Amino acid sequence: MAAPPSGRGPPDMRENRFHAERAKRERQWQLLFTQYTVNPFRPIHMVTRKPMSWHENIDEPINADEFLTVLRRAAVAPREKYAEPQTEAQEIGWHLTPLVPLDRSDIRFYFPLQTTEITIHGYPEPRGGKSKD
Repeated sequence: MAAPPSGRGPPDMRENRFHAERAKRERQWQLLFTQYTVNPFRPIHMVTRKPMSWHENIDEPINADEFLTVLRRAAVAPREKYAEPQTEAQEIGWHLTPLVPLDRSDIRFYFPLQTTEITIHGYPEPRGGKSKD
């Protein structure tokens, strides 16, 4: 007995011609690009040199004096570098001198620490702790 046919049989002539024609058309209209150009409508991002790369910095001689001056300038505080603050954040605390001199005899603006019996012995710690002795 012969085995029952399973699924589809071998492809017929019409199907083979269809696939051959399709492959021919694809090859006809397919373009092989071997020369590439930069798109002029797209911005180019330049890649900067990497300062820690050893192969890019081989040619540059190291000047020790110049390097030390750059390091010392980087360690200086901004108030010593510049006459005026450079950013908004530096304006806070830039001028350290008080606008009005402090008069210690005037009790309206001067509040010294008062000494009492409690301040002499220290405050007890919260939740029943021992006092400072």
